[in-house]
Amino acid sequence: MNVATHKQLVQAYIEAYNRFDVDGMVRHLHEDVVFRNIANGEVNLTTTGKESFRQQAEQAKQYFSQREQRVTDWQVEDNRVEVLVDYTAVAAMEFPNGLKPGDTLQLKGKSIFRFADGRIISIDDIS
Repeated sequence: MNVATHKQLVQAYIEAYNRFDVDGMVRHLHEDVVFRNIANGEVNLTTTGKESFRQQAEQAKQYFSQREQRVTDWQVEDNRVEVLVDYTAVAAMEFPNGLKPGDTLQLKGKSIFRFADGRIISIDDIS
């Protein structure tokens, strides 16, 4: 696969994420995909395998009434795509950090995607 194809896979994943389309999110994932969410330098969530990722993605749909990852920069290498994102979401529930339903969350972060066998094998979401 070439870097253009990798970029297309990442774009399709992010577009599906923004639509709350879990089937679209998992469509291009490797069976052994590893997802990690890293906040403030600490891993606070890890899933291993496509089914585990799907379950987490389905559960996460209830957290926000709206959400959008907007890519502000692309770094594309052989087997790796790194995107800088502006993330905006509207809370649909109360969070331990004090966020309440209707509150807007805005973050800057990056996501690093790696590939194997023509599919996404790992995703690191870093904020």
